[in-house]
Amino acid sequence: MKIDSHQHFWHYCEVKHSWINDSMSAIKKNFLPQDLKIELESKGIDGCVAVQADQHEDETNFLIAQAKDHDFIKGVVGWVDLRADNIEERLEYYKQFDSIKGFRHVVQDEPDVNFMKRLDFQNGISRLEQFDFTYDILIFPTQLEAAIHTVEQFPNQKFVVDHIAKPYIKDGQIDQWKKGMQSIAKHENVFCKLSGMVTEADWLNWKQEDFTPYLDAVIEMFGVDRVMYGSDWPVSLIEWTYGEVKGIVDTHCEQFSEGEKEKIYGKNAVEFYSL
Repeated sequence: MKIDSHQHFWHYCEVKHSWINDSMSAIKKNFLPQDLKIELESKGIDGCVAVQADQHEDETNFLIAQAKDHDFIKGVVGWVDLRADNIEERLEYYKQFDSIKGFRHVVQDEPDVNFMKRLDFQNGISRLEQFDFTYDILIFPTQLEAAIHTVEQFPNQKFVVDHIAKPYIKDGQIDQWKKGMQSIAKHENVFCKLSGMVTEADWLNWKQEDFTPYLDAVIEMFGVDRVMYGSDWPVSLIEWTYGEVKGIVDTHCEQFSEGEKEKIYGKNAVEFYSL
């Protein structure tokens, strides 16, 4: 089963989606399952994992409803307030929905680079394992140190780094990012998504070679057993097509065996999210 491990749905709202600025005008509209299904079918992809884009339980409930109505949505990564005093109660509530596989917080937007070290946040992370929920790590390279600290505290929790931790590809910065990723990759409970890279490159002038050192590093550090393809659709439509974005990973993976490609394009996501 081929899986797109990372995409979003939304009814566009100028207030709720204020992060979509004028340079992203192409995605200032609704993106719903019927739109994605066309893209997936054209690329031979069987299913997807829908990931939260808004930090509210209404978002989680919206994604649950989409998964109920569209069986190609194989899993949902929702949002709950992991800092809440009643976090265990909320996790217990969401455990009733088979589509919910894990949760995410938009840590990249938190001004405190040590946000993930907060005791209330770490308390929330500590409750995920008992419900067999995963956690998606969405960060910038400056936040890698706090993510590494968090991973070290919870060796049995399943983590996945979104968008290869958003390195500064446009500026060619790699050394500090690579050092942090080497540290986090040492933990066998941490996977990594080959996704979201194009938005960190030069939007109009990127070329395949821009991504090569980052992809080489990630696959060397995590191995083919702990990486998974993700499109980041529809964010990836700002200036590009679904096929162009997928093509970055496709081209890089031409060197791999069919068995290795099967892991990257589906098996690893199925294993990680229990799809």
